[in-house]
Amino acid sequence: PDSPFVIRRADAPLDGENPTLLDAYGGFEISMLPGYSAGVGAAWLEAGGVKVIANIRGGGEYGPAWHQAALREKKYKSYEDMEAVAQDLIDRKITSPAKLACIGGSNGGLMVGNLLTRPISSRLFGAAVCQVPLLDMKIYSKLLARAFWMVEYSNPDVLGDWSFLRKHSAYHMLHHDCLGLAEDGAEGAVSDPEWQGPKTLFTTSTRDDRVHP
Repeated sequence: PDSPFVIRRADAPLDGENPTLLDAYGGFEISMLPGYSAGVGAAWLEAGGVKVIANIRGGGEYGPAWHQAALREKKYKSYEDMEAVAQDLIDRKITSPAKLACIGGSNGGLMVGNLLTRPISSRLFGAAVCQVPLLDMKIYSKLLARAFWMVEYSNPDVLGDWSFLRKHSAYHMLHHDCLGLAEDGAEGAVSDPEWQGPKTLFTTSTRDDRVHP
């Protein structure tokens, strides 16, 4: 991915100890750009925290091709980009896994769900904030905004589409791949003994007609 926006105090030490919040969206050709926030400035940056905005594939930061690079069966590329940005922040000693948190909402919530359950990224973050997320990609097509979503993700009711949607359905990845619980009555699921999810805060809304609680 292209260089992320790293927002921090000028005197922040590069010792791997800076609490860092990594934010991204990565969908629907929407661009994530830096902007002023009094709350982030006073409550986070002035207190020594670092805010990072990652321009991952799926967004609109670099035009239509950047968006199309992470559509449908290529959605995982958004999550690979987040892993690359997180690892770079650690390598540059801006932060460390224990001090690094990811945050995202809606499509970004799906991203956070994947970061919690993917083998690499679940070890890169010490905490996560998952806001009004899509997590179960098997049933999201039953929600009110299903037509809007399916252009981006595809249709889980089509067998060929579900074969790749399953690979970034955070609910199924957690329930079956990480915890080893049986899927759809099948037997033989095996848990991942090395998986350890970051501490996570989930938020939702009863007034969101696109992402139901």
